Amino acid sequence: MKISVRNLEPTKVKLTVTVDTEEFNPYLDAARKEIGKQVNIPGFRKGHVPGKIIDQRIGFGAVASEAVNAAVPELYSKALEEKQIHPMAQPELDVQEVPTSAKDETKLKFVATVERRPDIELPELNGLEIEVAKPSVSDEDVDKRLENLRQRFGTLVGVDRPAAKGDFANIDLTATINDEAVDSQEGVSYELGSGTMLDGIDEALEGLSAGEETTFESTLQGGDHEGEQALVKVKVNSVKSEELPELNDDFAQEASEFDTLDELKADIRKQCESDLEARQATDARDAFIAKIQDGLDIPLPKGVKAEMVEQQLKNVTADPDKATDEQKKEAEETVEKELRDQMVLDALAEKMDVKVSQNEVFQFLASIAQQYGMDPNRFIQAIIQNGQIGSAVQEVGRSKGMVAGMKAVTFKDTEGNALDLSKFLGEAAEEEEEQSVEAASAAAAVADEIAKQDDEKPAAE
Repeated sequence: MKISVRNLEPTKVKLTVTVDTEEFNPYLDAARKEIGKQVNIPGFRKGHVPGKIIDQRIGFGAVASEAVNAAVPELYSKALEEKQIHPMAQPELDVQEVPTSAKDETKLKFVATVERRPDIELPELNGLEIEVAKPSVSDEDVDKRLENLRQRFGTLVGVDRPAAKGDFANIDLTATINDEAVDSQEGVSYELGSGTMLDGIDEALEGLSAGEETTFESTLQGGDHEGEQALVKVKVNSVKSEELPELNDDFAQEASEFDTLDELKADIRKQCESDLEARQATDARDAFIAKIQDGLDIPLPKGVKAEMVEQQLKNVTADPDKATDEQKKEAEETVEKELRDQMVLDALAEKMDVKVSQNEVFQFLASIAQQYGMDPNRFIQAIIQNGQIGSAVQEVGRSKGMVAGMKAVTFKDTEGNALDLSKFLGEAAEEEEEQSVEAASAAAAVADEIAKQDDEKPAAE
């Protein structure tokens, strides 16, 4: 097999593969056998028809077509491996030459154009030191958590006064465009100042009492008219203020297993310290990835980036074509970081000579299935049937490569003290708490497909 490689872009190559007759013949023989199992030819049993007879009766063209369909994907994979090319997407395949008869000496020739991972020269890890900020728990951190706990035990009490920031208003909303109502909601509870609804609603509600209403202009955030400007009428049905319990020993006894407020605060401080350890490990991971990327010029495959940006926009808006400039910018930045991280971690996994077992892949998929509340075995089978098992293997490899890489370097805090991250770099750490966007999107797609299949099944009588 002769392979020539032409670089079209830093992340795109064109492979021209010419297959020797001796290498293509086994595919022709396999095609003849497969066809022989499916046809009835007088005088011969199924599966025992000589190849020459298949060529005569069925036609060499049909045999060659079957052989090409089997040969090209396999030979393409071999060509990638031989030339050490790491594809980032499905290739564009163009079969250019095929023998027209068993005696034709024309060689199978095909061209594959594919986006590839660029060559990435990672730094030497042994002896590499990475600084991570030393976290500390402040009184403010403890007070913030205590206040959150206090709010969980708060109660809403109706007040006879205009709404103010922090109050909860029960409201009715009607949105109109060109005097036509396009959306309406009734009895919605909204906290003034939370910024969780339409732009301008906080300013519109502040100062209104129960029974009063007003209008304001805003951009709709969802539905068929997402992104369009609308006139919104809002009516206040009631105003409630949150009353919080006093911070004393009685509260500590009601909200926890402790008898005093001081004991509760001490426990909250311990929780904060434990969370900061985990946060420091996350910071160490981010610092590690940033360090090995430092100084590297990593070009991104344009087609892969475009597809990922579109998927990212679909996650934030129903119609990506109507996305705002800010949404597009944020999606591009997110995808660019995601892609660079993925490619660097793939290169790191190779550098660390990471091996991925079948059991590790199945554990990874089972953890995703659990997140979606699905049967792991059924989910894994769906992933295999959809041809997505390779992505799962790659994701596990990235995680293992990162763990191996982090174990090879030294982490220190800002005071020069070595950090012990062994608790976070053990076997359990090989399963990332936050899966990549790509893995999560693939999982969601499979989960949705399975759910749709269940909905379409006829109900049992």
